[in-house]
Amino acid sequence: MIKDLDYYMSLPYRIEIVKDSDEEGYAAFIPELKGCITTGISISDALESLEDAKKTWISSAIEDGDPIPEPDRLKDYSGEFKLRMPKSLHRRLMERSREEGVSMNQYCVMLLSQGEAYATVNRSSQT
Repeated sequence: MIKDLDYYMSLPYRIEIVKDSDEEGYAAFIPELKGCITTGISISDALESLEDAKKTWISSAIEDGDPIPEPDRLKDYSGEFKLRMPKSLHRRLMERSREEGVSMNQYCVMLLSQGEAYATVNRSSQT
């Protein structure tokens, strides 16, 4: 298999989105591709910009002959889990996701990513 730009662009890299506390909007990045980060006014803008940043990052690495990490082994994970919640929380999440112009699933992934990033920072600062 030829590992060209199309190959790497098709891989399921993990995407993290966090609210940018310094500016209005969101920061989006791909943890496996160190330095592949971008921002956007909305979550959907940040995701759209991230696709361009990913393409530029991978193209530069190919051109320079740098190693390109592939996504962590994800075949052991389905990426799905069921979650029950109060109807009032469901409504609030739906309303916020509509305001951001993304699906509720995408919005919840962003919230979970923010919480995980916060927990990771707190864990590393305690050691």
